Amino acid sequence: MGSEPNESGDRLLTKIIGQELRAVRESRELSRTDLVDLLPSGITDRTLLSYEHGARTLSVPRFIEICKGLGVAATEILEHALEKARDLRALSIKVDLKAIQRDVRGELEPVRRWVRNRLRDEPDTSVVLLPPVTIREMAAAFGLSHTALATYLVEFAPGDPR
Repeated sequence: MGSEPNESGDRLLTKIIGQELRAVRESRELSRTDLVDLLPSGITDRTLLSYEHGARTLSVPRFIEICKGLGVAATEILEHALEKARDLRALSIKVDLKAIQRDVRGELEPVRRWVRNRLRDEPDTSVVLLPPVTIREMAAAFGLSHTALATYLVEFAPGDPR
């Protein structure tokens, strides 16, 4: 299949870094408000939310500031995130089909159509484990890169992605 566009890889890494930061924050039992109150930059809860969901890319200084607020080394977060991004092509991804079905992004309609058909055929199975070969084949069928589809699917992993 050719190499993946860097933009998709960047989005994936941004999303994974956000997931890592959120997981650490939650493990420390801090709310978003608690964490932003610890940060000297004065970011808002919504800004932190956008970082944690990968909707907004962190600058290096902001990333380090948030890591310090969490009491974790930035290198540790980055190492975990890079490891996950590297392994994503080889990992199975568990997804909540009903959550995907509720998503409204138009460009991913083929994925939702597959989900609707899957739920119609197996209505009691709302969480499935998709092996890498299935993700590759789905990506090819839907005209997406593996990275783009995997990035999308990771959003719908039930529970903590760690």
